[in-house]
Amino acid sequence: MRRTCLFGAILLVMTNVHAQQPAVKLITLDPGHFHAALVQKSMYPQVDPTVYVYAKKSADLQMHLDKINGYNADAKAPTHWKEVVYEGDDYLARMLKEKKGNVVVLAGNNQLKTDYILKSIQAGYHVFSDKPMVINEKGFEQLKQAFTTAEKNKLLLYDIMTERYEITTVLQRALSMQPALFGQLQKGTEAEPAVTKESVHHFYKYVSGAVLTRPAWFLDVEQEGEGIVDVTTHLVDLVQWECFPDQVIDYKKDIKLTTAKSWPTVISKTQFSELTKMNEEPAYLKKYSDDKQNVSVTCNGEINYTIKGVHAKVSVIWNYKAPDGTGDTHYSIMRGTKANLIIRQGAEQQYKPTLYIETTDHSAAYEKTAQEIVAKIGQQYKGVTLKKNEKGWEVIIPEIFKEGHESHFARVTEKYLGYLANRNMPAWEVPNMLAKYYTTTQAQKLAAKK
Repeated sequence: MRRTCLFGAILLVMTNVHAQQPAVKLITLDPGHFHAALVQKSMYPQVDPTVYVYAKKSADLQMHLDKINGYNADAKAPTHWKEVVYEGDDYLARMLKEKKGNVVVLAGNNQLKTDYILKSIQAGYHVFSDKPMVINEKGFEQLKQAFTTAEKNKLLLYDIMTERYEITTVLQRALSMQPALFGQLQKGTEAEPAVTKESVHHFYKYVSGAVLTRPAWFLDVEQEGEGIVDVTTHLVDLVQWECFPDQVIDYKKDIKLTTAKSWPTVISKTQFSELTKMNEEPAYLKKYSDDKQNVSVTCNGEINYTIKGVHAKVSVIWNYKAPDGTGDTHYSIMRGTKANLIIRQGAEQQYKPTLYIETTDHSAAYEKTAQEIVAKIGQQYKGVTLKKNEKGWEVIIPEIFKEGHESHFARVTEKYLGYLANRNMPAWEVPNMLAKYYTTTQAQKLAAKK
């Protein structure tokens, strides 16, 4: 069955009938995660406003369409997407056959995602995928095949790394590339890694101003993936991106895992109903449940490893709900020979990410150097300054640069579209995506042994 959904949008009238048609036509395949909709929270001039959606009829699909409807009806910055939806059990075969678009957007059930990636690439589509692209060792082998096929057929396969656009992370990376301020990245030890990244997430959260409804499969680690292969994808990516900017990471020789572990968060029956809007858990969750229908979700994980000889640690923790006035949090430290660059997001920072430069060198000469370097960076990021404290400085960042997680989807989409148009994706991106997913899937395998 086919139906056309126009959600409160008024299509723009083309004033020039000879205007060039947009080069990019999106297909959204089996949307099951809100990140699929966030790609469309903004419009892009090179993207056709008609988007083709292929999926089974489901609550996941309807929630996706409802979010697009909300963006089209937004009072401040309305979009004008037209969703043309195919509903049917043969949705994948129809999508592969019909060739309605040229870029497949994926964000949903991670158990299915890797197969979607490979089949879409084999069918000649570009792919723009939410993380994680793989959740186990078998999926990693499929991903390698997908990248090989993409290269052969000149297709672009890319994952959505929104955290590269968080301003404190951007500036942490920029400052780490200043030897006069940071020195050199230390090698660290397992007990005191050179780089540590920790994040705390929550099942119950607000997205686009409304409480997010989670699909029940989100709690099934066979479908969503364990935490060690899911959210840690972002953290492993940032370790590579910040510590070795613009460098190729060869997973076969540069990555060495030392320890990895996973552990569960328990979701009560009441919390399950609040999250999913379902009264009874589906059969596939029974294997994680106790006699009171409390679900144990293996969503927490920690990886200790070395990358090019540098000790790194990444960890992710999932709680049910953040205390009032708080939200997801991030902690990051890069240890240099002259200074440490630290992002904190606790009560002292009012739960907003804040970047610090901490050093033992409190000389006037070093302070002058720090001020000069930040002033130079401030030419690109207007208004960035330093505020002195006992350990060094807090980096003061103007509010204009603090866009928030949802806005980062437009940034990474714009980056992908630029690569697509200009054929200029950096040579390090593909090997580093492979290194990233090798790290997470091998960590999952190591943690499972314990």
